[in-house]
Amino acid sequence: MSGANKPNEIDVQVGARMKLRRKLLGLSQSALASALGVTFQQVQKYEKGTNRMGASRLLVLANILQVTPAFLFAQEEDGRSIGAPQNLIETDKITSFLATREGLEINRAFVSIASPKTRRSIVALVVALSHEKSAGDQPDDLQDIEGIATAPNVQFL
Repeated sequence: MSGANKPNEIDVQVGARMKLRRKLLGLSQSALASALGVTFQQVQKYEKGTNRMGASRLLVLANILQVTPAFLFAQEEDGRSIGAPQNLIETDKITSFLATREGLEINRAFVSIASPKTRRSIVALVVALSHEKSAGDQPDDLQDIEGIATAPNVQFL
């Protein structure tokens, strides 16, 4: 840890991606801990970034989670790091959301949509909703949502 007992950003990022993948695979902390040969409390510490993992344990973890070690470090396929400060912040927000129940549900439902056109329309809708000024501006019913299609800068493909 660096500074006043604050976890290192990279350790937090590795932990968040570890948690995301564990949840996507439907593994409990206890099951992952057993496979790693540690306690579930240790897995909790890894996921929060408060404890670091050695290289050999990272490799074992990647194998258990069926990912490359680069996945845990949020690297591009060619090995380039996407860990620039702004990317880390955005990756952290996305990873945190994906690790929630809502994040998992929406992503599982989204990938089951067969039509690329429908997926693009859903993305356009969500983008439009994300640009609303305040919570009071959120549509209350389907009629309000249909009005978004005529909003500027919204394209339904």
